[in-house]
Amino acid sequence: MIRGRIHSIETFGSVDGPGVRFVIFLQGCAMRCRFCHNADTWKLQSDDMRTADELIEQALRYRPYWGDEGGITVSGGEPLLQIDFVTELFRKAKEKGIHTTIDTAGQPFRREGEWFEKFRNLMRYTDLLLVDIKEMDPAKHLKLTGMPNDNILSMIRYLNEIGKPVWIRQVLVPGWTDDPEDLKKERAFLNGLSNVQKVEVLPYHTMGAWKWKMLGIPYPLEGVKSPTEQQVREAEKILGAGAPEASGEKSA
Repeated sequence: MIRGRIHSIETFGSVDGPGVRFVIFLQGCAMRCRFCHNADTWKLQSDDMRTADELIEQALRYRPYWGDEGGITVSGGEPLLQIDFVTELFRKAKEKGIHTTIDTAGQPFRREGEWFEKFRNLMRYTDLLLVDIKEMDPAKHLKLTGMPNDNILSMIRYLNEIGKPVWIRQVLVPGWTDDPEDLKKERAFLNGLSNVQKVEVLPYHTMGAWKWKMLGIPYPLEGVKSPTEQQVREAEKILGAGAPEASGEKSA
């Protein structure tokens, strides 16, 4: 029996997919994003180990509040580091008619071997993916996250190939991810996709900085302020943020 390494649960999530969501935050992430507000999810170990059945049973208690669009979202950390567990969870969720969403940065993705076959299987039970694009420029991405982004972009292209619905999320960090030229490159990349249902610009904030201090890790963006409303609007304009159907666009 597979047990997932759980970080925490949010029973009435409203920002991690459509409708009201039962959000499961998994433990473990290999990326080290300088703006991460969940640094406490990095380590792979967890004292909270649960089965898919246990989580489904808990989630169903809140089903009356989900409405027509709600369901389960698995976030993190990085859910794809526990791909076997997420697959079992989503398979059982679909048996109950539950809408399933993954919130991922895509870092573990590779289009080859056994892992890729597992990913293809997981997609059979996944209705929607929320995918973070940290930064389009490869060198800047590496400096920002400690990881390359070629495999992440490859995952997004693959999701387009199979027609899997995606919401794209871009965290806007002044001085780091707000370069208009990089945002235009991201827009050009998204223009080549037909499966993006929505683009969101998420303003950088420091609400998770205390977790770095709690872990004894120097906060790398000390002094960086949240973007202004004007900066957010400019980024949204470049990226065409929002739902395509609302703006009359064919794709995001």
